Amino acid sequence: MTQLFPDFEISSEFVDFKPTRTDGLRRLEQFLARTGRHYASTRNYDFGEGRRSNVSALSPWLRHRLVTEEELLVRVLAEHSPSTAEKFVQEVFWRTYFKGWLEQRPSVWAHYQRGVMSALEEVDGDVERHARFKDALAGNTGIDCFDSWVQELVTTGYLHNHARMWFASIWIFTLRLPWQLGADFFLQHLLDGDPASNTLSWRWVGGLHTKGKTYLARPDNITKYTEGRFRPKGLATFAEPLDEYVDHPRIPIASTGTQIKAPYVLLLTEEDLSGAAIKSTPPVETIGLLATHGRSPRPVANAVDAFAMGSMNGVLQPEARVERPVDDWSEPLIEAAQKAGVTSIVTPYAPTGPARSRLDRAEPKLKDAGVTLCRIMRPYDSIAWPHAKAGYFGLKKKIPMILSQLKLAG
Repeated sequence: MTQLFPDFEISSEFVDFKPTRTDGLRRLEQFLARTGRHYASTRNYDFGEGRRSNVSALSPWLRHRLVTEEELLVRVLAEHSPSTAEKFVQEVFWRTYFKGWLEQRPSVWAHYQRGVMSALEEVDGDVERHARFKDALAGNTGIDCFDSWVQELVTTGYLHNHARMWFASIWIFTLRLPWQLGADFFLQHLLDGDPASNTLSWRWVGGLHTKGKTYLARPDNITKYTEGRFRPKGLATFAEPLDEYVDHPRIPIASTGTQIKAPYVLLLTEEDLSGAAIKSTPPVETIGLLATHGRSPRPVANAVDAFAMGSMNGVLQPEARVERPVDDWSEPLIEAAQKAGVTSIVTPYAPTGPARSRLDRAEPKLKDAGVTLCRIMRPYDSIAWPHAKAGYFGLKKKIPMILSQLKLAG
């Protein structure tokens, strides 16, 4: 028991990231009692890979919606009052905020993707930067905390949220590497790699999300919140905000269908693997398609592939198991519709990212083949996302109202 928190035990606790809904729910129940004062007091501390009793580590299951935000909030608010669980609830809504914000500014994702390719070319053409880039990827920078986090990320597919911010700050301001390549490195290795949360968090650290506001990793802060595990030297002492010469206008969130026309084929993507729960009538068939490889122009880690595919296969019937990812989704979707003898495909709404891009490219071909694609948005998203117009505070003020509308408030 650490002396930092006499009221709470910070015990040894590994999180086993198995890609099943059952395991996600098991982790939720294991952590549920700690989502109140325990979490509020200890959440900012990164005690290391084997001591995760202070954070839920539910993000891989939430990212694939094996467990949904709404389910999580229901359980937490049944266990604690809204005031006791306030910090935890707010963290859940940070994920919601990022998803809603990017959905209203999808050009940020497209601009980021182009930026990754440009940054790779720039680094390849600069011997000194290329060497720094290779050292960063290998965890060979000589910065104790950073190198340790690289190994933890590559080995486990997970990092504490505070470590992610420190990591991004060191990457941008100390190592002076393009932020896009750091964000891409995360998407290659994080089991919870998400276009919205990841891209916007890196932009926030660099001063692009909240214009001019940066996050500087300080040695004393890292030493304190890692309980003295690290004492980094040579970190940047100033964080000059990054800049970009492009506007990202806000656009309305796309309207989606609410009525499911039977008979239909249900399409599940890695964006919502609890999608079967939204159907009003059973589908004739269910098909699963993955876009995990689209998270990065470089190969994603085997563990990332395995988590996404394991998650998908866990909710599909054996005959519908995913064999391999494809870029053109129109062919397997048309084939599935024709085989089932239907003209309607229904899928949970996929937000901005690789799965959404593949759906957008496939839809005109589906239409030409006489197949209608119906995208169903969850009430949680349709209620909360529109409030992510500017900064997080705007959404934060609406949390009680959102919980009330979803009938989650006590």
